[in-house]
Amino acid sequence: MEADNIILISFGNFDQDMLDNAAGNTGHEFNIPVRIRDGNIDLSEFYDPSRRQYNGTTLLKKIDSDFAADQTKTIAMFKVDLFIPILTYIFGQAYLNGRSGIVSVYRLSNERYGLKPDTKILTDRFRKEIIHELGHMFGLIHCSDPVCVMRSSTYVEDIDQKSHSFCLSCREELRLKGL
Repeated sequence: MEADNIILISFGNFDQDMLDNAAGNTGHEFNIPVRIRDGNIDLSEFYDPSRRQYNGTTLLKKIDSDFAADQTKTIAMFKVDLFIPILTYIFGQAYLNGRSGIVSVYRLSNERYGLKPDTKILTDRFRKEIIHELGHMFGLIHCSDPVCVMRSSTYVEDIDQKSHSFCLSCREELRLKGL
């Protein structure tokens, strides 16, 4: 097994039920204990004023160097708009076979798209993104199965169409890795 546990670090004021749901589903999907903790970081150094967004690449490096530990998979959770230089925005990012990743709820809420707030949909999208990024951290690449959690998501509608679980092929790949 590559990790003794998974840590979800909340950088922001997240709803406790949402965090508990994400932790519970993540633990179930990977069969690894998941802990939640709070973190603090000055996000101003990651802000790009020309884009009015936060640089996911440099933020991920900071999380990896300051918050991640070997034998633990760490996901940092944010409420800010993330980008990487080659994409307009991202929902999350992680190091392939690495120990750290980031996820943001900023673009996951219905309100962002002029729709009524829906806590259930937001929570569902959030847990899928966390599981997806952890999948990368455990060595999985994007999957072509339309309902696999490892399918790439460009839009929130893509997230809505997939499940929060791995397809049989990705599940087998994880099993071969000892999960």
